Amino acid sequence: MRCPYCGSSNTQVKDSRPTEDNTAIRRRRSCQDCSGRFTTFERIQLRELTVIKKTGRRVPFDRDKLMRSLQVALRKRPVEPERVERMASGIVRRLENMGESEINSDTIGHLVMEVLRRLDDVAYVRFASVYKEFREAKDFEVLLGELTGEDLDSDTVLED
Repeated sequence: MRCPYCGSSNTQVKDSRPTEDNTAIRRRRSCQDCSGRFTTFERIQLRELTVIKKTGRRVPFDRDKLMRSLQVALRKRPVEPERVERMASGIVRRLENMGESEINSDTIGHLVMEVLRRLDDVAYVRFASVYKEFREAKDFEVLLGELTGEDLDSDTVLED
């Protein structure tokens, strides 16, 4: 494992333990050259996943990008970091269990929206506004109508 500070491959594991949900091993490491300390995570990977973007471009699946998206949607919401980690692990497991090595980005987006909708309405709306590329306020009205089970149209007035 290369040191993120100096790039040396002369690193040593100081401590290993499973994460709370037992889906990964957390390792504390120390660089023998610069004395820098850092943490790595070792996870099970059933298969290499490739994401097919809307443009048709193929890129390797990046679990960290999934985590960042979840964290942005859940910023300042009452959700523990461990729960976000479990959500990401669950989404990755579902993707791997689909049996396909290539997955459309839409499939990932739908899974994330499904999980966020059950967890937190605000995070769901935040993610949906980026994922569905909202362009105007009416897009939010329609999504909020779906959340509340109402059919909001242009004549509907939202009251306090």
